[in-house]
Amino acid sequence: MGCNRSVTVVITTYNYADFLAEAIDSVIGQNHPADEIIVVDDGSSDDPGTVVASRPEVQFIRQRNQGLASARNTGLWAASSEAIVFLDADDRLLPNALEQGLACLAREPRSGLVYGGYRCTDAEWRPIGEDRYDPVVDDPYTDLLQGNLIGMHAAVMYSRDRLREIGGFDTSLQRCEDYDVYLRMAQTHPIASHPNTVAEYRIHGANISLDNRDMLRWTLKVHERQKSFALARSDTAKAWHHGRSIWRDYYSQQTLVSAKQAWTVSGLLNAMLMSPRPAARMSMRAVQRRLIDVVPSGVGYGRGHVRSAPALGRVRFGDLDRSHPIDNDYGFGRGTPIDRGYIEDFLSHHAKDIRGRVLEVGDDAYSRRFGGGRITHQDILHIDPSVTWATIVGDLAKPGVLPTTAFDCMIITQTLHLIYDMVSAVREIHRALRPDGVVLVTVPGISPIDRGEWRDSWYWSLTEVSARRLFNNVFGADHVEVETQGNVFAATAFLHGLALEEVPRGKLSTKDLAFPVIVSVRAQKASES
Repeated sequence: MGCNRSVTVVITTYNYADFLAEAIDSVIGQNHPADEIIVVDDGSSDDPGTVVASRPEVQFIRQRNQGLASARNTGLWAASSEAIVFLDADDRLLPNALEQGLACLAREPRSGLVYGGYRCTDAEWRPIGEDRYDPVVDDPYTDLLQGNLIGMHAAVMYSRDRLREIGGFDTSLQRCEDYDVYLRMAQTHPIASHPNTVAEYRIHGANISLDNRDMLRWTLKVHERQKSFALARSDTAKAWHHGRSIWRDYYSQQTLVSAKQAWTVSGLLNAMLMSPRPAARMSMRAVQRRLIDVVPSGVGYGRGHVRSAPALGRVRFGDLDRSHPIDNDYGFGRGTPIDRGYIEDFLSHHAKDIRGRVLEVGDDAYSRRFGGGRITHQDILHIDPSVTWATIVGDLAKPGVLPTTAFDCMIITQTLHLIYDMVSAVREIHRALRPDGVVLVTVPGISPIDRGEWRDSWYWSLTEVSARRLFNNVFGADHVEVETQGNVFAATAFLHGLALEEVPRGKLSTKDLAFPVIVSVRAQKASES
């Protein structure tokens, strides 16, 4: 089975007839048409049948009210296609959803499920915040134990047979039946993802997932079911214990965010019951922000929420009061290294450049994740001739290693600093690109130096100025974009080997040119004209 596999979309509805037409139309309007559209009505008191009747291509199944998991199972066992997507009636698919899901399944045909990104909207489909996508970083099962990185069920495409094989959805679960399926699927089958936003989750005030305390109860119930399986291995045992803390903290924070806007005592108490530590931290920050508005700007905290420096001799180092890093391997021992977050954000932002014939250094992981179906030919450059998956072997700085005017895109992450003659390497990159071709480069700024494989070839760290001059001299200033990511908090956390999962993401997003953790470059070869 490849790109031509058939696909069914199952739309479940319960008293959502007013939303149903938009959900159906979002499936009918797919770039890759669905082979089958099934609407399952879970005993609604409104009239979804009338909505479906005007769309003859849609199959309608009505059952007595048995819950969402049962409705999805009804669609699962009625479906005749090889792949299947489940859509709630109040949400909708974006036009690329089936196309991107099928392309990802074709690339990873052993997968039990694949997923993409999604977007939260208000009731009028206006976006709320940025699109959301969290790729699998390590082992899917280990990652899922520590959070539902998939996020939205409509962003998922299943292998129908593999979903049936694990028993479908558990009808004893009133909530979190999708998270339960993800965990059970990850026990036995691979899970793959792609960064394309494929679905919209509409927040309209009646969503069942907005009761944080109840959601935490059901999430922990689902999570508890994994205990015996997870505790059988040391790595998954650690992830299981960590995950329970993460879930409590998450729903505590969600509750407190809602409560603090109105300063409700009941909201604060609920948050404290879920997880005392984050609730205490967030409530203290809320008090501080209130004080900022009434205390003169020279006292304690200045206006603009910028913390004043502690008095001389009053700095507290806490866990950082040590001469050795917390993790010696960039944070891999604790989770996702902080620099990887910046690198992946950069590649995600420029994902449309990853197309045609693509070269990546080391492996093709980023190409597959961010280029997907836009790639027509993949090359992998490696300096080690014993690496069997490399298609090109040699030193990037040596003339003739790369073919001339061959590539539409090159992904060169965390590589140039290992090449002493960087100028020659950039010239070879330029020569190997086709006209209008793009190279996406990241290099370390503030970083630990590798202790192992690359210790004796770690020559450089770059700044925005040096990276810009290096590429301007070869590509021309009009064809080069250079950015830095990082600040003093991010640099300190990265040097100590803290993981992305354990630091506040908001503190990483502030950019300070004086503390570049990552320097990124997008350079485009001039067109022939």
